[in-house]
Amino acid sequence: MKIGELARRAGVSVRALRYYEEQGLLSPERTPSGQRLYTEETVEVVRLFQRFYAAGLSSRSIAALLPCVNHGRTTVAQRRMLHTERGHLAARVEEMTHTLRRLDQLITAADHRDGPAHSHSLRTATSTVAS
Repeated sequence: MKIGELARRAGVSVRALRYYEEQGLLSPERTPSGQRLYTEETVEVVRLFQRFYAAGLSSRSIAALLPCVNHGRTTVAQRRMLHTERGHLAARVEEMTHTLRRLDQLITAADHRDGPAHSHSLRTATSTVAS
């Protein structure tokens, strides 16, 4: 498939795909006229890149982990990196979960607005969020 079709199906821009190629993340085949051609599997690979980026991995980290994705083999350094990245992501998930609980407290306080009790419960929830 051509670059525009891959972009549409993977939900990214053509520019993003060119960036992935510049970073060594994608290596498309080329037609005699130079057009990029991608395999069907590339759609899922690009979606995986998007998830890695969303999780906070850099292009360099993704490139270093590519052999794990493509071939299922890892070196000791790659396994160490996988564990490190997983640790970073787990910490972010924990932070987000904590924030979600705080937002739930604010929502509960806001949903129970009945006079002076509302003011107190909202102030309590807000002061809890600030800490």
